[in-house]
Amino acid sequence: MSTKDSLPDRRRSEVDAFLEALERTPARADSLGGRGRLIFAIDATASRQPTWDQAAHLQARMFEEAARLGTLDVQLVYFRGYGEFHVSPWAAEASLLLQEMTSVSCRSGLTQIERVLRHALETHRHSPVSALVYVGDCVEEEPEVLFELAGLLGLQGLPAFLFHEGADPLAGEVFRKLATLSGGAYAPFDQRSAAQLGELLAAVAAYAVGGLTALEDRAERFDSARRLLTQLRR
Repeated sequence: MSTKDSLPDRRRSEVDAFLEALERTPARADSLGGRGRLIFAIDATASRQPTWDQAAHLQARMFEEAARLGTLDVQLVYFRGYGEFHVSPWAAEASLLLQEMTSVSCRSGLTQIERVLRHALETHRHSPVSALVYVGDCVEEEPEVLFELAGLLGLQGLPAFLFHEGADPLAGEVFRKLATLSGGAYAPFDQRSAAQLGELLAAVAAYAVGGLTALEDRAERFDSARRLLTQLRR
């Protein structure tokens, strides 16, 4: 099967698993007032163009459904080109996210993970965020700067879940340490592990909405959720 042919099935699996988690997990009775808040950050540089093109409408559907369910607010963050950094409104208005996703095309440029982490910290300080999810395939920044910011995420109680597309060894090493320092979790994926990535996203959704209790419940039934749970700080 070619990469192009496999991408729609992969993203469909991710979306279906994410939506299943939203439908089945309880609301959190914490400082978020029973609503989870999740920042979903995506690398939209040129190397990820095929994935984005094939999946834009499915990712938009994911955010739209999250808003409709009323248990998880999602903010889309992406970077591309030379210094472009985009932050969507929170997904109370699903149509805004749909418009954003369907209008995006990837552009050549360097990664801006530092800006993602700084944005997450600033947002969390103003109003608590349950989790940060980052999906990317490479790192083109100074790792030590990223590690310092990830440590601040950990101190502020905002775990980062980093999902690594591809096999870049430096990215894998950096992503793993960012997850550890923030108190979150790391997992790699490729075109052959679509179902696994779908369940990883579902597990993060469960955590964002229902906290560790919801993640523990999923971990009893799903290996991917168990992998994340074992990495989270207790």
